[in-house]
Amino acid sequence: MRRQKHRRILTTATALAVLFSSASLSVATAGPAAADTSKVLSLKSVGDVVVDGVHQRVYLSDPTSGKIVVTDYAATVVATLTGLSGVNGLELSADSGQVYAAVTGGSRIIAVDTQTYTQSASYALGGLDGVSTLAQAGGKLWFGYAANYSGQIGSLDLSGPEPVVQLSQQSSQGHSGSVAPEFGSDPAAPGVLAVGVRESDVVGIYDVSDSGLTLRVSKPVAGNLRELDITPDGKEVITASGSPYVHPAFSTADLSPVVTYQSSDYPNAVDVSPGGEVAGGTFSWYGPDVHVFSHGGPNAVRTFEFPNTGNSSGGDTLVPRALAWAPDSSRVFAVSENSEGVFSLRVLGDPAKSLPSITVSAPTSATRAKALTVTGKITASVALPVGTPLTVTRTDLDFPKGKSLAAVVTKAGGAFSFSDTPSAGGSVTYKVSYTGDATHAPASGSDTVAVSRTAVTLTLNNNKKVFSYGAPVAFTAVLGKTYKNRTVKIYADPAGDGKGKYLIKSGTVNSTGKISGTLKMYRNSSVYAVYDGDARTAAKTVTVWAGGKAKVATSISRHYKTGKIGATTYHYVHKTSQPYFNTTMNPYPGRKLRLDIQTYYKGAWRDGGAEYFKLNSAGKSVVNLGKPGASSVGYKFRFRATYIKGVDRSGDSVNSTAYGSWKYMYVTN
Repeated sequence: MRRQKHRRILTTATALAVLFSSASLSVATAGPAAADTSKVLSLKSVGDVVVDGVHQRVYLSDPTSGKIVVTDYAATVVATLTGLSGVNGLELSADSGQVYAAVTGGSRIIAVDTQTYTQSASYALGGLDGVSTLAQAGGKLWFGYAANYSGQIGSLDLSGPEPVVQLSQQSSQGHSGSVAPEFGSDPAAPGVLAVGVRESDVVGIYDVSDSGLTLRVSKPVAGNLRELDITPDGKEVITASGSPYVHPAFSTADLSPVVTYQSSDYPNAVDVSPGGEVAGGTFSWYGPDVHVFSHGGPNAVRTFEFPNTGNSSGGDTLVPRALAWAPDSSRVFAVSENSEGVFSLRVLGDPAKSLPSITVSAPTSATRAKALTVTGKITASVALPVGTPLTVTRTDLDFPKGKSLAAVVTKAGGAFSFSDTPSAGGSVTYKVSYTGDATHAPASGSDTVAVSRTAVTLTLNNNKKVFSYGAPVAFTAVLGKTYKNRTVKIYADPAGDGKGKYLIKSGTVNSTGKISGTLKMYRNSSVYAVYDGDARTAAKTVTVWAGGKAKVATSISRHYKTGKIGATTYHYVHKTSQPYFNTTMNPYPGRKLRLDIQTYYKGAWRDGGAEYFKLNSAGKSVVNLGKPGASSVGYKFRFRATYIKGVDRSGDSVNSTAYGSWKYMYVTN
C-alpha cells in the first residue's frame, strides 16, 4: 500500500469570527482522549509523510527548509536530514530498508537508510524540472515531474546491476496538467497505478508491466483534485477533491462509482490502510478533520477534530495530503497547521474502531443510606448489541480510588439503569465504562450526586474581642459529634500583611472536642476554624474577627526638668522654649496619629483641640508644640497620641483604635 502523501504547504485562510454559546456536559465521555498524542515540529512546510512500520518511524519532508524530519510513533523527533533543497515526495521500500525522497534541487532521488537515517544513495534524473512525487508499482519507483510546463511520469528501476531511468511514460489520454501528477498505489496491487493531476478533474488508471505503463481508463471524476489512493485489492480508487464534499470511490476497471464515503466540506487528503480502512481528511475549522471508514461503509466509524492551538476562532486544520496509516492500522498520523503557521504531528489512536459515547444521568442530590437510581445510554457509530456488559464504579469519601459495583448490561437502543445505596455522603461519582472490543474503542461516562451528610456543630471563641498589641491569644475551636474525622484546622488572616490565610494549628481535637491555636495580635485578624468533614458528616467552617490594638509610645522632650504636682509627673518648660511631642507606633504605609491637647482650667481638663500628623516609614513622628508664651505661664497642659481605626482617620484599618498615655506639661517663666 502506498505510504507517500504528496503535499504542498497549506495557505492559511482568514478565519471567520463566530459568535456562539456553549454548555459544559461532564456526564458523557467518548473514549480515552489521552490515547492520542500531538507534538509541535520545527517545520516551515510539509511536503510528504511516510510511515515505516518495521522500525516504527514517521518521515516528513519539508521542501521550504530542505530537510527530512524523522519521528517515533509518539511524534518525538529522532533524526533530521538537512541540505535537501526542495525535498518533497517520499516512498518506503518494500523491505522497509530505505526511504526514497524526490529532491527538486539537483533533480535527483535519494535513498535514506532506515536504521542509520543517513543518505545511502543518490540517483540523478538528468536535470528534470519539478520532480516531486513518488510511487512504487510493478517493481519500479515511479516519479512525477514537470517538463516544459507539462506533467510527466518517469520510472527508476533498481532491480538490475545499474539503476535505469525512463522518462515520459504516460499516455497522452491519461492526464493533463502543468505540474507533476499525483499517484495512488498499493504494494498488494503492484500491477495498478492511479494517476491524477492536482487541481484538475481527470483520473487515469494504468496497468503496470515490465514494459511500462498502459492506460486502462481515463475520465473526469472530481473537481480540484488534492489526492487519490487505491485499495489493497487494486479494484477501487478513492479521491479527495475540492468538489464534491465527500470521498468517492470508483472502480479501477472503468472509473464507475462504487461507494461514496460521507465526509464533509473541502476534502484534502485520503489514505487507505493495508486492511482496506479509509482515512479521509478535510479542511475544517469547526468540524471533524479526519474521518475513518470501514471498507465499503459509507458512514464514518470514527472522526477526529483538532483543537485550536493558534489565535483564531476555529481549530487547527489538516495539511493537504497529510494522512498516513501505520501498517498495522493501530494509528493514523496527521499533520495539522494552526493560524500562526505552526505544524504539529498528531498521532490518532484506534482510528478504525468506533468510539462509543456513554451518557450517565444520576439524581442531582440524594439522601445517604437510601437507594437511588442511575440511568444512561451508550451509543456508537457501529451499534452495540443488546446485553453488552458495562462496568460500574462508585467513587466517594470511603472509596476515593473507586469501588466496583455489579456490572450492568444494555437494553434496546443501548439504554441501561441500576440502583445503588450510597453509604457515604458528599460528592459521589458513578462511572460507567465499556472495555472495548475488536471494532469499538474503550469509553466511559460519569455523573456526580450530592449525597447528604449530617450537620456538625463547630464553634470558635474570641469573636469581636480586641486585644493589646502583640498579645498572645489562644483561639479555641470546639467540635461536636462526627462519624470518623476529628481533625480541625485553625487559620489566621491578619489584615494588611499580604500573606493571606495561613495555618496556625492543625490536629485532632481532645476528648472534649477542643483544639487551640495561638496568634499574637499584631493586627486585626480574621480567624477560621475548618472541619473538612467525613463520609457521613458535613464539612463546616466558622470565622471570627478579633482586633489587635496599635502600639503607641509617646514622650515630651526639650523640657528643663520633671517634677510632681500632686501625684502626677509634669514636664517643666520655659515660656520661650519649644517642646517636642514624640510618638512611635507600629508602622504601616500612610499611617497618621491624632494628637489630642487638653488644658487644666477651673478645676477640670478642657479640650484644646486635636490634629492629625503623618508618621514616617519607621512609625515615628516629632511635633513641635511651639513657644507657650507669657500667657501660658502657670498653666497645666497634657498631650496624647491616638490611633483611630479608619482610612478617613488614621489612614488605615489594620489595627484597632488605641490611645497613648497622657503626657503632662507645666509652663514657667
